[in-house]
Amino acid sequence: MTAPRVVVAGGHSAGHIEPAMNLADALRRLEPTAEVTALGTVRGLDTTLIPARGYPLELIPPVPLPRTLNRELLRTPGRLRESVRATGAVLDRVRAEAVVGFGGYVAVSAYLAARRRGLPIVVHEANARPGVANRLAARLTRHVFTAAPGVRLAHATAIGIPLRPAITGLDRAALRAAARQRFGLRPDGLVLLVTGGSQGAGAINAAVSGAAPALRAAGVQVLHVTGPQHEVEVPAGDPADPPYVVVRYVDEMQYAYAAADFVICRSGAMTCAELAAVGLPAAYVPLPLRGGEQRLNAVPVVAAGGALLVDNADITPAWIESNVIPVLADPERLAAMSANASAAGAPDADVVLARHILTTISSTRQSRGRSGGVSQPM
Repeated sequence: MTAPRVVVAGGHSAGHIEPAMNLADALRRLEPTAEVTALGTVRGLDTTLIPARGYPLELIPPVPLPRTLNRELLRTPGRLRESVRATGAVLDRVRAEAVVGFGGYVAVSAYLAARRRGLPIVVHEANARPGVANRLAARLTRHVFTAAPGVRLAHATAIGIPLRPAITGLDRAALRAAARQRFGLRPDGLVLLVTGGSQGAGAINAAVSGAAPALRAAGVQVLHVTGPQHEVEVPAGDPADPPYVVVRYVDEMQYAYAAADFVICRSGAMTCAELAAVGLPAAYVPLPLRGGEQRLNAVPVVAAGGALLVDNADITPAWIESNVIPVLADPERLAAMSANASAAGAPDADVVLARHILTTISSTRQSRGRSGGVSQPM
């Protein structure tokens, strides 16, 4: 197969960019000659995260969709036309053979420009509640994939979320000693990992730091990732107490996962997918915004018995003492939750999606060869 040429559109947020880049990596593993170009804008994390992964980034005009009827909304159609034209120029220049979108406003222009050129459109939706971009795209193509069953998108097939091999191939037991040493934790004993996502979460930070005395009394070590803008005050303990380690950011989360036995965290789609892939039980604290989207992300693993669920308003030191510490003190329950979390995971989504894209490109080439090169929308 000659070099397949793919454009991925998943800009702005890490939740869109990470699966797009993981898919790009899988394409190159399966077909080393693959040419993958990423679409993005100057907004968000595109110019930071995408070049760091080694992929060319093409910038297009951003077209955020205002949620209220105002002057900005009236300007949207003109901005969208401009963005679609710019995206089309990129598709033509790189001679794209397929467009893969992961949602967000970067993807809207990509879907429409691909449609005009008769290019195959492949859609991946990571969240339990699809966004506007992917609801539109699902009407334009039959190549639609989701993170979990039950997502309301036409033609959808559930495959999980494309993750990094460093996560899907993680042997927590083998890496545990090195990971704990890396963070200054003791090699033995239980470890609670706390994280509020890339920006941190004030409610989680306050609740866990407030529960520090109870956690120490239970012999639980804590690795607390506060987020770059947050600080926590941990009550002073005895030097003989289990360590309570506070860091602002962890670049390679596989080490944090390997060090941990249980997690308290938000329930973003990527977080839920990664914890299931590595078999880590968790207490999920959904972000109380976006119409309850994060709660829906956690439902499958909670229903499978691999996690607890607690509202943001209810996460307190007392809740942790009553609900998390008993799990950590029960080895059989902890092991069962770990197994249930693993069963809810889908570690091969990157390869499944990459193979589908390569097969689609091959089939399209054959079809166009038979029809004399006439493009047909897919």
